[in-house]
Amino acid sequence: MGTLRTLNHLSPEGKRVLLRADLNVPVRDGQVTDTTRIDRLLPTIDELARKGARVIVLSHFDRPKGKVVPHMSLGPIAEIISARLKRDVHFVPNCIGPEVEQAVARLKDTEVLLLENTRFYEGEEANDPEFSAMLARLGDVFVNDAFSAAHRAHASTEGVARHLPSFAGRLMEAELSALSTALENPDRPVGALIGGAKISTKLDLIGNLLEKVDVLFIGGAMANTFLAAQGVAIGKSLQEADMHETARDILTKARENNCEVVLPVDVVIAEKFEKNAPSSVCKTSDIPGDKMVLDAGPETISLITAKLKDLKTLVWNGPLGAFEIAPFDKATVAVAQEAAALTKSGELKTIAGGGDTVSALRHAGVVHDMTYVSTAGGAFLEWLEGKLLPGITILTDAAQHVIPL
Repeated sequence: MGTLRTLNHLSPEGKRVLLRADLNVPVRDGQVTDTTRIDRLLPTIDELARKGARVIVLSHFDRPKGKVVPHMSLGPIAEIISARLKRDVHFVPNCIGPEVEQAVARLKDTEVLLLENTRFYEGEEANDPEFSAMLARLGDVFVNDAFSAAHRAHASTEGVARHLPSFAGRLMEAELSALSTALENPDRPVGALIGGAKISTKLDLIGNLLEKVDVLFIGGAMANTFLAAQGVAIGKSLQEADMHETARDILTKARENNCEVVLPVDVVIAEKFEKNAPSSVCKTSDIPGDKMVLDAGPETISLITAKLKDLKTLVWNGPLGAFEIAPFDKATVAVAQEAAALTKSGELKTIAGGGDTVSALRHAGVVHDMTYVSTAGGAFLEWLEGKLLPGITILTDAAQHVIPL
């Protein structure tokens, strides 16, 4: 793919640096409820500004579908960035046009300007060449620090990079370094913990991991499908009955690749998926017909945590049970805390990512104890699936063929 060009290859002083960020943060009642993505972006903005760049920040927010939606404006985010950076951050309620061009022209070295939501324009998601060129004219160089949007070939992630010398920001660099540690050059043995509801959404992921890891832990509702595919009666549990053959194929491929697959040996069952619903534990071979599996049981927790002690690297995507509601969070919390303890003692490298995964680790109180937790969703998954991400490929030295504006 070529060598990734980073800020180490850029002298930003006096340059207009077009910085693609991911400011798509969760908001409730007009208030940002989690500033993680903003906080992780700050080192790149701060470094560029301190080195004398004129920083022009681009980002999408939510899904306005090419139309101006006032409550999806990035205006309020400018105030948060400004407070965190302890430096003024200017804002323009457009990202192309005369108003933007004038604001960019007024920028001085070390100053920061945030432009409006790129998805207010249809040309963004269409990767329209004209829209890409209009964005590119605002900068002298392009820095992409939005790994979480790198799987999309949009105007502000891939199109702009065709017109300007392009580099990866510090967050992008950190994400790629963590993923390389997990799968490309890992310390072995390597394990992967994959949870969630459906095999069908993680087929490519599982297929790629079977060739790269030594142990694959499967949890969540997708484990029910694997159990049912082997003839286990799973009662009223959530499963994908049409994926039984696929599940059996995966198990066969695992054996061919000498990859051990670990499925639950006991489970937590209940009649209803409700908070504090009456529940009990049984062997996977004894699931009653009127109950549903909602978490892995204590024997399974012990099995997984024992095997973690033999690993050097763990990749984690997805919870082991319905962690959002007690008491069905016990397996996820227990395994997460064991992985965190091994990480803190230096015995294990843990790389985790995906929306539910981050929420689960935060619920377990260990999100800051892992080696690296990615805030990316789709991009994290596609990288683990072995796919090339257009927003990253364009940043390599092999792709640096700038199209004149």
